[in-house]
Amino acid sequence: MEDEFADKVPPSFYEMGNKIIHETEAKGFNPGLMVLLLVGSLLLIFLVGNYVLYMYAQKTLPPRKKKVISKKKMKKEKLKQGISAPGE
Repeated sequence: MEDEFADKVPPSFYEMGNKIIHETEAKGFNPGLMVLLLVGSLLLIFLVGNYVLYMYAQKTLPPRKKKVISKKKMKKEKLKQGISAPGE
């Protein structure tokens, strides 16, 4: 029985011969992949740019000054904490 079918190839595989190779060839870029790469690269550029600006600002801008608290507010805060204000 094995000798009978040894030289015969099933017709479904024989007809498809080179067709399988042609179907797997690249037909250009996947549009979904292109959008993903574009969005990913824009996000990366945005994050790197923010980091660079942050580092530049840390080096060049002077440190923030504390807000000036009025004597009246200072008195209230000290009274809340239980510390008597000087001169009272």
